Amino acid sequence: MPDENAGEVVARRLVIHGRVQGVWYRASAQSEATRLGLRGWVRNRLDGSVEALVIGTSALIDRFVEWAYDGPPKAQVTRIDLTVAVAEPVEGFEQRPTM
Repeated sequence: MPDENAGEVVARRLVIHGRVQGVWYRASAQSEATRLGLRGWVRNRLDGSVEALVIGTSALIDRFVEWAYDGPPKAQVTRIDLTVAVAEPVEGFEQRPTM
């Protein structure tokens, strides 16, 4: 089994659409990212979506994205826009204010 912690560290930006606000999506995303050992942040957006910057190995980010399609129990994700991003200097995984 390959080591998911091995490999180049990359960053990805996710914009998660659907019923993702008011359902504990950010707190759940923070918990899942921390469990996986990822760095970054998550925040609500004024348009009703949730945005996240995730930093880690491709394998671990893939696992986070897989989780993100389900999210917490009351979420109803309809689409995720996933793009390559530039890693920001951030420790751990945090919730940020709405933007």
